[in-house]
Amino acid sequence: MARNRIRWKTWVALAVLALSARPTAAPAAENLPPAAVKEADTIYQTRCIGCHGPGGKGDGPIGMALNPRPRDLSDEAWQKSVADEHIEKIILGGGPAVGKSPMMPANSDLNAKPDVLKALRAMVRNFGASAGGATTKPAAAH
Repeated sequence: MARNRIRWKTWVALAVLALSARPTAAPAAENLPPAAVKEADTIYQTRCIGCHGPGGKGDGPIGMALNPRPRDLSDEAWQKSVADEHIEKIILGGGPAVGKSPMMPANSDLNAKPDVLKALRAMVRNFGASAGGATTKPAAAH
């Protein structure tokens, strides 16, 4: 009984976050189609926010219960250490694509939506920008 109550509270918390928090949209400098930016926002709200949280800090209601915890996408050191291609690779292939947790699922459906993928990557970069992190692509991926 208590276990069901915990699950219920987790999903209620996720719903509240999804309805109340909005991640930073892709920057205008990307010149991405508005429809792609909107779809990327919807995808973040439905697929990502539960683990990565509204600000990308890895503090979503589901993420708080995971071990290892989801990546803090706003971490300045991590932002500086990864290339845009690495971010896109992990979005498409999930954690296993870059030797990380299989709990991060693949989003292979985005292979056919390059502008949506770029908008999601831009959102990840914006999490770093809002925390004072890097927003430009480093020389080499790690």
